[in-house]
Amino acid sequence: MKVYITRMIPEAGLHVLRQAGVEVIQYTGKTNIEKEELVQNCQQADALLSVGPNKLDAAFLQACSHLKGIALMSAGYDQVDIQVATDNNIPVSNTPDVLSNATADVAFLLMLAVSRNAFYMHKTIGKKEWSFFEPTANLGIELYGKTLGILGLGRIGMSLAQKCTAAYNMQLIYHNRNRNTNAERTFGARYVSFEQLLQQSDVLSVHANLTPATKNMFNKAAFDQMKPTAIFINTARGALHNEQDLTEALKNQTIWGAGLDVTNPEPMLPDNPLLQMRNVCVLPHIGSATQETRSKMAVVAANNIVAALQGKPMPQVLNNTVYQKIQA
Repeated sequence: MKVYITRMIPEAGLHVLRQAGVEVIQYTGKTNIEKEELVQNCQQADALLSVGPNKLDAAFLQACSHLKGIALMSAGYDQVDIQVATDNNIPVSNTPDVLSNATADVAFLLMLAVSRNAFYMHKTIGKKEWSFFEPTANLGIELYGKTLGILGLGRIGMSLAQKCTAAYNMQLIYHNRNRNTNAERTFGARYVSFEQLLQQSDVLSVHANLTPATKNMFNKAAFDQMKPTAIFINTARGALHNEQDLTEALKNQTIWGAGLDVTNPEPMLPDNPLLQMRNVCVLPHIGSATQETRSKMAVVAANNIVAALQGKPMPQVLNNTVYQKIQA
């Protein structure tokens, strides 16, 4: 049995595959693999371990309908047409849970950095602008006792809530498709409408999945409802916010600032005006980028592949109905 892997992954994941007798073929290039090459390589493999922004759409899935499984080394799965995968009896898995704390750490980092204009102030040192002390210049805002609003209060949001309530005694409000009673019990979280989330949040952190319903959810109309002192944080998917509308909201001081670990497109172009704003902090999608987390993600993805190749259900399968179809 062979698995094709679209990136070089941590040794911990490779060890799991090799111990199970799986032959590993890894793409070693430093650019995104072309779709034609991905299809060609997958046609010579029994399973795919996909890392990065590979678009596994209907055309790909139909061309590679023989695959016994697709394991994503990510929590998000918007790059896969799950319905078409199910139609072709291909189980698809992701890596939930293991990256929750690391991603929440980055959201917390961005929140604090934006509140103190940290990235911008760091740049002033290299520009030799750190000179005369002005007591009223370059002031940030404090987070103590402020209201943290979360869109998508799942595992990552819960980890962020724990940090913010413990460190800054922040009050928690959230908007989900479903109520999170655990958060309400643990943190005193209040469920609010999306409009109330916009209007009441001092920090609004996005942890929702990217779907047709959430794409461009944070646009001009949304930013116009937020406080002029509000901080917008997105560590989920860049397409959840409209970047032009966000840029204008920051220029016009409609909101205080923004912290982004995700952009649209990725990578962000180096001449993007957001990179020059004092009230913006941008990171190159490093939410899960710790040695520990990436190794855990690789192991989870590898275990999913091994299960699929052994004819067993994937532990983290996204389309469980595929097994019901196969059994039928």
